[in-house]
Amino acid sequence: MSNRNLVLMILLFSISTSADNSLLIDVRTINEFESGHIEDSLNIEWQNISSIKNKIITDQKIYLYCRSGRRSQKATEILLELGYKDVTNLGGMKEASEVLNKKIIQ
Repeated sequence: MSNRNLVLMILLFSISTSADNSLLIDVRTINEFESGHIEDSLNIEWQNISSIKNKIITDQKIYLYCRSGRRSQKATEILLELGYKDVTNLGGMKEASEVLNKKIIQ
């Protein structure tokens, strides 16, 4: 994904975020994301998560999820190393949807 497309996706996503002004990021592959994801989530594969550096402020609340929680944990660690302060691994998609009370879109 190009930086320009990422910035556009983040901008559009931020317009649709909930009142708590958090970001919800699905760190699975694009194919997994397209087969079903949580409403209002942004897709950035875990190995590309550092691409948000300098585009999202480090104080932004960020929620991450994947299929089982393993990839979202890796992404969490990367973001914390980059200086992000409020990053939460919500685990798998089903658990994340329940915690956030958001629908899974198929």
